[in-house]
Amino acid sequence: MAIETAKDSLVLNQIISQRRDTFMVENDCIVPDSKPDILNVVSNSGIVCIYKKEIQDGKIKIDGTVNTYIMYLADTQDETRIRSLNTNLDFTQVIEMEKAKENMLLDTNIVLKSIDCKVLNGRKIHIKALIEIESKVSSNETVEYVKQITQIPDIQCLKRNFQIHSLIGSGSTKVYAKDTLTIDTIDNLVEVMKTDLRITNHDTKISYNKVLIKADLQAKLIYLTEDNRINVKEGSIPIVGFIDLPNISEEHICDVKYEIKNLIVKPNNVEDHSIYVEAEIEVYCEAYQNKELQMIQDLYSPTINLQFTQRRVKVMQQKETRNQICNIREKQVIPEIGGRKIYDVEVMPNIIKQTILQDRILYEGEIGLNFIFASEGNLGVDTKDIKVPFNFSMDFEGLTKQSNIDTIIEITMQDFVVMPDESIDIKIDLNFTAMSLKDSNISIIDEITQSEDVRNANRYSMIIYFAKPGDTLWKIAKKFGSTVEDISRINGIEDVDMLQVGRQLFIPRYHG
Repeated sequence: MAIETAKDSLVLNQIISQRRDTFMVENDCIVPDSKPDILNVVSNSGIVCIYKKEIQDGKIKIDGTVNTYIMYLADTQDETRIRSLNTNLDFTQVIEMEKAKENMLLDTNIVLKSIDCKVLNGRKIHIKALIEIESKVSSNETVEYVKQITQIPDIQCLKRNFQIHSLIGSGSTKVYAKDTLTIDTIDNLVEVMKTDLRITNHDTKISYNKVLIKADLQAKLIYLTEDNRINVKEGSIPIVGFIDLPNISEEHICDVKYEIKNLIVKPNNVEDHSIYVEAEIEVYCEAYQNKELQMIQDLYSPTINLQFTQRRVKVMQQKETRNQICNIREKQVIPEIGGRKIYDVEVMPNIIKQTILQDRILYEGEIGLNFIFASEGNLGVDTKDIKVPFNFSMDFEGLTKQSNIDTIIEITMQDFVVMPDESIDIKIDLNFTAMSLKDSNISIIDEITQSEDVRNANRYSMIIYFAKPGDTLWKIAKKFGSTVEDISRINGIEDVDMLQVGRQLFIPRYHG
């Protein structure tokens, strides 16, 4: 016969599979007839755009492109011999994940590690882009568990407190960051030679079952004018949107990620001396709460024979996130640059070693800096690569050496100024986001039944028992059909969690 119980439900977010992969995207690029031949490549960069991500049974599939910008030395007698190419390297990448299923959630972090170009002839170059993808597949399972038994007066329950990371919901939205950036009125634009984009100043607010998201798209454009000058335009474009998430409230925590899906950068056909920038951005949000639950782990009745079904479920017990800014301040003397104008600096942070200690993380890494600067003579621009090492310590209370940590680095500020003594004042702020995940297995009781054999509660006896290794008062009480309360009261035990091996116990016992 089933016992009447009060049940509750819990949404469990479980990481099913996680891996990191690198792959190469490559293709030939033909120089358009409107541009001069290539002598050699001066600089190359790119932006990864993700068109589509999907989970299939046993694998994930990612479709996207690398929007590349190639600055090259042209085979021409013009005053400025630097020109550029902009081309897309489309890709479809399939990654095997044996446990992945279509209805699961996919989280990715995609980084363009490097771009290499090889001149095949004056009208063709071969481009290779190395991409790193960190993929995480997780599932959401709603489980019901027995929270309370109401109809059995003498029910004995062994309860335990758990800190559970419970998913409230997830969602996404598509937003557009677009604006027209005005350049100097004396500049007649020929072409945009290079585009850098960064999403900064992330902010979220929860209101009325919605997550309001706000950020800034920082754009930096290098362009060529009709009178063969190279110039730079910087601008900030707001990103605003909202994601519908039912049942979300202000006490919940949101993980928000931004991913560029498409990009348009072109001269404005309507307004002179301006460049139109439009980025299509997918914004993903997972809302969760860390809450404490008291769950029944074992039960019995001294007077009624009970049976119950119990199963083990994997839960994310705790998810914690910490953000901390690493300020890098350097002075570098680079003879090749001297006092020349710096057009752009590509900043590429890389963690070489991550050490987890008690309550903190130590990072060792280096920042790759690719300077694009004005060159001597009529070549236009030149480049110089340097490495800046860094060490950074992040405080993270509750960490142990066994903690599982994922770290993401974002560049929140970069500034490079050529000083009067021709040294370069370098200022870079890196935002370190460290996420700690702790998985464990817990037991839940989902069904309780009563057998027809009912004990006679009126017959009662006392036995003597000597505690053995591994005994607890709970185990002894359940074994003899007694209660922890009665045993501790009769034997004068103040701390029910402390039981000395060999101690003599008087146990009141119900029997049929």
